Amino acid sequence: MCDVCGCQLTESADSTIVDVNKSLLDANQKQAESNRKHIERMGAVAINLISSPGSGKTTLLEHTIDALGDAVKIGVIEGDIETERDADRIRAKGVAAVQLTTGGACHLDAPMVHKGLHALEHQSADGCFDIIFI
Repeated sequence: MCDVCGCQLTESADSTIVDVNKSLLDANQKQAESNRKHIERMGAVAINLISSPGSGKTTLLEHTIDALGDAVKIGVIEGDIETERDADRIRAKGVAAVQLTTGGACHLDAPMVHKGLHALEHQSADGCFDIIFI
């Protein structure tokens, strides 16, 4: 039994300790920092909505868009495994929306968001937004 957590795993005589000197997510972190600067240049604040599929994220966005009206310029980057349905719902509200299909992944990584930011900029005459929902 493990002395640390009490699990039933035991150390094997064949085990090897490997020192990791670089974060496995280092490239993603660098891209995320670049994305933050990109969002700032666009004049926006980014709000990342994360939850399980079908939990109501797009419905929340629709209600938020209705409540804010024309008071702020909103852009949306939607992530979905296969479809454009969520982005279509947002576009129906008159808001710029980019759909990124993840091909099976359940989340957007920093390079995907980067791609979405560029696509979103092209949907705005001045490339600027007040709020970008991801």
